[in-house]
Amino acid sequence: MADVEAAGPRGTCVKDVPAADFVRAYAAHLKREGKIEIPQWVDIVKTAPHKELAPVDEDWFYTRCASIARKLYVRPNIGVGGLAKIYGSKANRGVKREHYKKASAGIIRYMLKQLEAIDILEQVSEGKAKGRRVSSTGQQALDRIAGAVREAVVEAEEGEAGEEAGSASSSSSSSSSSESGGSDSD
Repeated sequence: MADVEAAGPRGTCVKDVPAADFVRAYAAHLKREGKIEIPQWVDIVKTAPHKELAPVDEDWFYTRCASIARKLYVRPNIGVGGLAKIYGSKANRGVKREHYKKASAGIIRYMLKQLEAIDILEQVSEGKAKGRRVSSTGQQALDRIAGAVREAVVEAEEGEAGEEAGSASSSSSSSSSSESGGSDSD
């Protein structure tokens, strides 16, 4: 986690914080804002054709939206097909060999449209580059969330370091008192 502290005064971007922490925080932010329209089918839809059930987490839609926003921040100009490949996985085919299957492109497309509607993403169609990328206002919003995540991670690390130092000093003082107690009885 030393990478998080090394960000320094230049500001914090999404690449400076752990991915899991950022996605969790941004998903909570999206849910709190309430600007993303959740479809009616969100609780029954599967995320890929080879999955057996819908996701167990109630907030999976926000988590996937946050993950897509982070993917496009780190690697711009990805389209629906590219994201379907990224979110795909192995299909269990019983006794037959597993094969890689793409994720549901319809769900990903819907999420991209929702993120475009709140001005986080924008479509790219200049030259050979196609797909979507993070807009300038979207980049500011994502960097602001990343800064908050970085502060939380640094505070957690300082708290752990303080606890370790406190437990180390208390264990050393207890061991020194046991040593001094043994020498007094001689």
